[in-house]
Amino acid sequence: MGKTAADASLRKGSAEMLILSLLEERARHGYEIAKLIEQRSDGVLKFHAASLYPLLYRLEGRRLIQGRWVEKPGQRRRRHYNITAEGRRVLAERRSGWNTFIAALVRVAGLRHA
Repeated sequence: MGKTAADASLRKGSAEMLILSLLEERARHGYEIAKLIEQRSDGVLKFHAASLYPLLYRLEGRRLIQGRWVEKPGQRRRRHYNITAEGRRVLAERRSGWNTFIAALVRVAGLRHA
């Protein structure tokens, strides 16, 4: 099955929601975000720097997150990201949309929650 524009949009939207959700908990740097997504999805979802950092930059450009450089002794500096008020608003909208979407899939396809 080929990839469609809808597939790409769904992946992008889900990736944004995952990142915003993790940042809702607390500020994090990119590597930590990628590792948490992989861990919490039991390895099903993986982000590589080539796709994660451009997404973080886009979210920052849209003012959904805010980055700041943090330096700690003995470590290289890292850019930590916080969710903004606008990011929280968008996250709430995305969650509502996903809940509606998943409920529709369950009804149509006869899926059951694990």
